[in-house]
Amino acid sequence: MSILVWTMMGIGFWHFAVLVPDRFRGGIIGAFFTAVAGAIASGLLLPTPGLPADNPPGVDEALYAIPGSLVALGASWWSGARREPQRAADLAAELAAEELHERSRSAA
Repeated sequence: MSILVWTMMGIGFWHFAVLVPDRFRGGIIGAFFTAVAGAIASGLLLPTPGLPADNPPGVDEALYAIPGSLVALGASWWSGARREPQRAADLAAELAAEELHERSRSAA
């Protein structure tokens, strides 16, 4: 039951990803999987590694997912933002090559 709670917390924080520019590695779908994985990872590790024995899980178990989800989303955004200039340069080079090819075909 705790894994369901952690997953829902990760999905909840993923909804806030629309408030920042979409530079997540893998786009918005990558941000979804990253948020859920981070929430589950921190839920399993905090406060002691393993699944809690409490059933139903309390508020504590829900709060354990917050740091992992936020750190994972931040890392995904940072990684995607670092790749953005390289993708823009590759796209510009591709467009320039295509334009040159069009000019050479029209001149012939």
